[in-house]
Amino acid sequence: MFIVDLLLLRTLALWFACSSEPRDPGPALGLLLLRTRVESHDHQSTHQTGSRVGRIRMAALLLTVLLAALVLLVASDPVHDSNNGTVPLVLWHGMGDSCCNPLSMGAFKKMMEEEIPGIYVLSLMIGKNVVQDMENGFFLDVNTQVSMVCSQLAQDPKLQGGYNAMGFSQGAQFLRAVAQRCPSPPMRKLISVGGQHQGVYGLPRCPGESSHICDMIREALNHGAYSDLVQKHLVQAQYWHDPLNDDLYKKHSLFLADINQERVVNETYRKNLQQLEKFVMVKFLQDTVVDPVDTEWFGFLKSGQAKETETLQESVLYKEDRLGLAAMDKAQKLVFLSTDGDHLQFTTEWFNSNLLPFLR
Repeated sequence: MFIVDLLLLRTLALWFACSSEPRDPGPALGLLLLRTRVESHDHQSTHQTGSRVGRIRMAALLLTVLLAALVLLVASDPVHDSNNGTVPLVLWHGMGDSCCNPLSMGAFKKMMEEEIPGIYVLSLMIGKNVVQDMENGFFLDVNTQVSMVCSQLAQDPKLQGGYNAMGFSQGAQFLRAVAQRCPSPPMRKLISVGGQHQGVYGLPRCPGESSHICDMIREALNHGAYSDLVQKHLVQAQYWHDPLNDDLYKKHSLFLADINQERVVNETYRKNLQQLEKFVMVKFLQDTVVDPVDTEWFGFLKSGQAKETETLQESVLYKEDRLGLAAMDKAQKLVFLSTDGDHLQFTTEWFNSNLLPFLR
């Protein structure tokens, strides 16, 4: 049953990546900084009622336009000077997005290059192209993704003096794993934008309000998040944290239980994370995607029930300092920020006032 579901899920993901039908890109950074610039395109969605053949043709045309846009983005990249005093920035996108979407991560990369002249910005592509990149955000083992990124960073000559990192949604906890596992080149500051550092226990609204792929992810998680098959083939299962089945989570979670020191304390993880100069966590107070929202500040539901939450400072992880977060907090390396918006929705003004100073 799970094999059939996962094959269908993969097929739906490919359709999701290439379909010409409109969808809400908000949870995947989407139009968070560009909403007003692209509203004029919204009316086109009412005319997309063609046949299946028409949709395929439109998808092909859209893919061609997207690839052309990516070429233009690459061609227009500024010349980077490694001696200009700026610190390189590494970006990891969220679920349902890709490294180079001109309306999300591509636009964000360009904005960073404009705000900090001469900065080198690397927006991570997990795979050989943007379609694979988005699909891998659903199906490629997170530990494999982290290893791929560690290798890529180690081979990039522009990062050898150190870099700052910014992760959006699930990309944030993936970058934290990079900090813990791969200290060279050194990550200086980690900015988590809506990351789920204690995992999630629900997918209230994942990318695409009526997306079939989201419905199937929920079904797979509800029926067997900790089965070997689902753990190995569904990214979101690897940070699924069930407070009602804590033993199952600690024993079978392939990713989150490991980086959160749930089974054993890996002193290397603890040491490496504390090398960060700052660990900034952004919580979205009106978040309808992440459940519980407390996870964005490293809090979570109290074990054994699914109603009451606890802060990071109230958790065993902090009290026993299994990850070094208490020591970092004492050294004023932890920064907790919030904004009154839905998941990954913030204004340019808020970003410039609150996050940009950490990157200059």
